Amino acid sequence: MTYKERLHPWCIVRHRVNDLQPEVLHRFRRHNDAEHHLQALKRLSRSGTFAIVFDAKENLGAESIATSAL
Repeated sequence: MTYKERLHPWCIVRHRVNDLQPEVLHRFRRHNDAEHHLQALKRLSRSGTFAIVFDAKENLGAESIATSAL
């Protein structure tokens, strides 16, 4: 996960019928910004299935360094 992705944890994803993993369309710093953008997306694209998710992935490299130091 890049530094920019960690600063913008709220994501709007699109669910597709054939794909198991949703596609991340946009990333936001605040949940409120994601909600407003989601409302606009739903008005413009009625056929898509969108959702807001919180991307809570941690940087595994930093965790492994911290645990190896113990």
